[in-house]
Amino acid sequence: MDIELEKKQTLRREEAAQQLRDIADELASGNEIVMEQDGLRFTVKVPDEVTMKVEVEIEDDEREFEIKLSW
Repeated sequence: MDIELEKKQTLRREEAAQQLRDIADELASGNEIVMEQDGLRFTVKVPDEVTMKVEVEIEDDEREFEIKLSW
C-alpha cells in the first residue's frame, strides 16, 4: 500500500521553526514520527540510521530550502 501525505501551509518564520523543533524532538526521543491530517493520525517508524538531504533552490523571485530524510 502506498501512502503520501503532503501538508502545505503559510506560517510565520517562528511557527515554522517550532514545527521543525517538534519533529526534531520526536526523532531524538523515539523511533517514530506522528503526523495528523484531516482527522487521521499516521505513525511512521524511523530506524536509528537515516539518509539526510538538504537542498537550496534559488530562482528569480522564489527561494526553496528542502530537508529530506529517507531510509
